[in-house]
Amino acid sequence: MSEKTVYFSEERSEEAVIARMDPDKVDPRLYRVMTSLIKHLHGFIKEVEPTNEEWMAGIRFLTDTGHMCTDWRQEFILLSDTLGVSMLVETINNRKPSGATETTVLGPFHVEGAPYIENGANICLDGKGEPMVVTGRVADTEGRPIAGALLDVWQANDEGFYDVQQKGIQPDMNLRGIFTTDADGRYWFRSAKPKFYPIPDDGPVGKMLAALGRHPYRPAHIHFIVGAKGFSPITTHYFVPGDPYLTSDAVFGVKESLIVDFVRNDDREAMTKYGFSQPFWQAQCDFVLSRAA
Repeated sequence: MSEKTVYFSEERSEEAVIARMDPDKVDPRLYRVMTSLIKHLHGFIKEVEPTNEEWMAGIRFLTDTGHMCTDWRQEFILLSDTLGVSMLVETINNRKPSGATETTVLGPFHVEGAPYIENGANICLDGKGEPMVVTGRVADTEGRPIAGALLDVWQANDEGFYDVQQKGIQPDMNLRGIFTTDADGRYWFRSAKPKFYPIPDDGPVGKMLAALGRHPYRPAHIHFIVGAKGFSPITTHYFVPGDPYLTSDAVFGVKESLIVDFVRNDDREAMTKYGFSQPFWQAQCDFVLSRAA
């Protein structure tokens, strides 16, 4: 038996599989990834000791997950999201200096080509929902304003749907826009207060959540991608406090620093100032960017 030969046994199963790879012929990163994957997968099997029927049920679940994927729906990403893996990968790949705004998952409803809009514009094109004003400032980690920063904004409506989910009901590019900060690093826009909504739960991932006693809901939030020349861009949300799903987000996207106050304003002068005929909500969404490496 050669030095590398390892015959399969329960005790040395991972060694036997790893020994079949030739580290001299494999990309070093791939070798590291596959070695770790094999060790953890075999360790999981040894800990759980699934029956043949249980293992086949797992394979059927993954098969059904693949069958659910289409050009517009990625059930495997949904699976990754609901197991907290997407957020972990996002967090590891976006470690920021102290004081920089934290990131969270992109989500499936971002759209390329949103319109560039002047500060103060109303991105709620159908006029539905409770009116809202979002103001904020983009600065560096030293507190200095960043002029010319771009903020790509998108959100769900007051019924919990994005425009791409309601073609023919919501106007195209409803509740979307790209804003640019002024010389003081400030921006602002008008919109409608967002609402919580469920992730797609009519597939195998939804069945998994139900079997685990979990709900499919995400708390109300506004999405942002914020970037400026010379700075590392961030993808994040800001969440509405008091939302019933704030502490149980189905995709684990909530970080405490990303919960901001949404204050109801019924002052008539303020309503007139912002062009509203009824009380509105105000949110202050500030961002701190770190210098690009």
